[in-house]
Amino acid sequence: MQRRHRLSRSRDFDAVYRHGRSVSTRYLVLYWFEREAGDENAPRLGVAVPKKIGGSVIRNRIKRRLREAWAQLPEEAPARNDYVLVVRPGLPEAVETRGFDWLEERLGEVLQKAQL
Repeated sequence: MQRRHRLSRSRDFDAVYRHGRSVSTRYLVLYWFEREAGDENAPRLGVAVPKKIGGSVIRNRIKRRLREAWAQLPEEAPARNDYVLVVRPGLPEAVETRGFDWLEERLGEVLQKAQL
């Protein structure tokens, strides 16, 4: 995933949280918000991993794996949206136990639930 396809500013995250919609599963919460028509047409993703999940090494590993899984997905997500994935407790342990393919399935599950 290219850097320009990521949400990085706090105000971008806030806009998605305040004005967007959300769905949740056991391990992930997905927020999305449609950007204005003038913006570029690639979806942007932000990943939020609370400190409750673990130390910085664990949080950054989960962020990396989620971005990689997002890039592996076919074009299921509409391009003009901003997305924020919030990790819930238990995901790092489950990924270590079940593997990367399982994480891709969970990500597909939350996207399907959102019916994007």
